Amino acid sequence: MEYIPAKHLLQRNRSTEWFGTDHTMNLYRGCCHGCIYCDSRSACYQDPEFDRVKAKADALRILRDDLARKARPALIGMGSMSDPYNPFERELLLTRHALELIDAYQCGVAVATKSDLIVRDADLYGMIREHSPVICKVTVTTADDALAAKLEPGAPPPSRRLEAVRRLSEAGIFTGVLLMPVLPFVEDSEENVLAVTEAAARAGAKFVCAAFGVTMREGQREYFLGQLDRAFPGQGLGERYRKRYGYRYQCSSPRARELWEGFSRRCRELGLLYEMGHIVSAATRPYADRQLTFFD
Repeated sequence: MEYIPAKHLLQRNRSTEWFGTDHTMNLYRGCCHGCIYCDSRSACYQDPEFDRVKAKADALRILRDDLARKARPALIGMGSMSDPYNPFERELLLTRHALELIDAYQCGVAVATKSDLIVRDADLYGMIREHSPVICKVTVTTADDALAAKLEPGAPPPSRRLEAVRRLSEAGIFTGVLLMPVLPFVEDSEENVLAVTEAAARAGAKFVCAAFGVTMREGQREYFLGQLDRAFPGQGLGERYRKRYGYRYQCSSPRARELWEGFSRRCRELGLLYEMGHIVSAATRPYADRQLTFFD
């Protein structure tokens, strides 16, 4: 494991729109899940070896100092740039020990992952939940394990991730599914979207948060399009993307409106939250007396 220097772990967010988080934390840099569409490969992030995981040196001391300087508790987002539950976490335990610090300093946490290793820390999420909001988000872009193996070759299959949703939900943790990205011409069928939605409901998810499209920018675009052609030879998907989207960053599915209508209708039928405001409200409502602290 390579260790890289860091001055701070907690970064203040410009807004709290994304799951109510006011700070972001990344204990690792890079990811080995190999998702072909990952925006973190983009040149703007200056990590040419993104597929190799590096850990932040002295991360726990730095986090402790960052937390100690705070005048009020934070709602901390984890998993924005690198998965906090990469395979090295089994031995390094940086995420687990960070959660212990988050609990000790009475902060909340919203974590995103593609790994079922998150279940290991259900006890800590339960402890944090006693005083602060906890939102566990497990990314599932397709319920088809074989398709996922082409798109996310290093990540645990969706069947294991959905089992993690079930186990976290049974432990009383506020848990849901990130249905994003939904790749145009690959995953943007009503069948795929509803299969994930219904599987999430069966697993006890409280919410499904969806985005019907993908992002592409310099450093990631050509990698993604090349990987699409390798994963689906003879289908001309790379060229199809180039013709439709060019150098656009936000690449919505041509079926986005239709998919949203069917998705939102099915969520209502299943009792799943699907709008960001409602998800954040449900997660933070039990802490109403602390909400001004979290969202100031």
